Amino acid sequence: MQHFASDNYAPVHPEVMAAIVAANDGAAVSYGDDPVTARLQDRAAEVFGERARIFPVLNGTGANVISLMAAAPRWGGVIASDVAHINTDENGAPERVGSLKVLAAPSVAGRIGPDAVDRYAGDLGNVQRAQPAVLSLTQVTELGTVYSPADLKLLADTAHAAGLRVHLDGSRLANAAATLGVGLREITTDVGVDILSFGAAKNGGMLGEAVVVLADGGHDAPGSAAGLVEAVPYLRKATMQLASKTRFVSAQLLALLGEPGAPTSGTGEGAPLWLRNAAHSNTMAARLRAGIETAGLTSAVRITRPTDANVVFATLPRAAADRLRAHARFYDWAPGETADRVEVRWMCAWDTTAADVDEFVRALGDAV
Repeated sequence: MQHFASDNYAPVHPEVMAAIVAANDGAAVSYGDDPVTARLQDRAAEVFGERARIFPVLNGTGANVISLMAAAPRWGGVIASDVAHINTDENGAPERVGSLKVLAAPSVAGRIGPDAVDRYAGDLGNVQRAQPAVLSLTQVTELGTVYSPADLKLLADTAHAAGLRVHLDGSRLANAAATLGVGLREITTDVGVDILSFGAAKNGGMLGEAVVVLADGGHDAPGSAAGLVEAVPYLRKATMQLASKTRFVSAQLLALLGEPGAPTSGTGEGAPLWLRNAAHSNTMAARLRAGIETAGLTSAVRITRPTDANVVFATLPRAAADRLRAHARFYDWAPGETADRVEVRWMCAWDTTAADVDEFVRALGDAV
């Protein structure tokens, strides 16, 4: 059975596993006061900028909730895309745990523009409304599209002008950077992102993500007294995201980002692991899309969205999708153009091989 359902299905990358084993050497101070986490902090400053502070956490939802709670007052609201993970797939965690109202804005191909800020900025000062405090963006978006650095900067500048902070849900940030041919800093710190949820599990990690504070106190949201760096450690503990043996989460992040002094970008074997993994999964998605087109399947299998990163969206007959499930696991995404069709999502991962893709295309051809 092949897996094209999620990059979360992929195993741990051997280099990440080796880093975990290396960290398992004797005793170490708990709760992040260990040498591995210290090296991770040094590396974060190299990758994201000298003011960056990184805080390992247990999962992506936790990273998002902590980031948003740190960036907004209790009475605040979070402007986000209508398809944003924090709005649709985290069981209301920002609202249940963080007491923050998600203010959804209509998206186009998963992306929102400055008008999303304008849509809610008029509520500032209105006691009847949740006060917009944070603009939350997702990179790569939930529909597999990518914001350009220019788009991100325009959005951040618009949010800052309105007194909002900017959060980036970067569960697949590595895939976006690989697509754009830039480093991680160029689509975070340099475009004005204040706080980042940095993903690892979808790109070769075992478990664990990170909150990365990029700009502390530079863009105070209304009512925010404490700086982000001051707030995150307390929120991490209060939301049950502080691991006692933090070194094992830090080791994974360090394996992906690279040890201090290593290149922060590049190509081939000299590139950091985050980039090698992301570039490979992106390439496999491009191969999958091209294979469908080359095999002449597009009359039955209709590609529905851009393939900017490591995912292909398509519609096909429901009966064909059901037949294909005997060969591979994948998720239905939305209804198709007609009742007998369905939109599906095919996700590639760091471990997807060219042979996997080619075999899947053959099975897809048989199914339709």
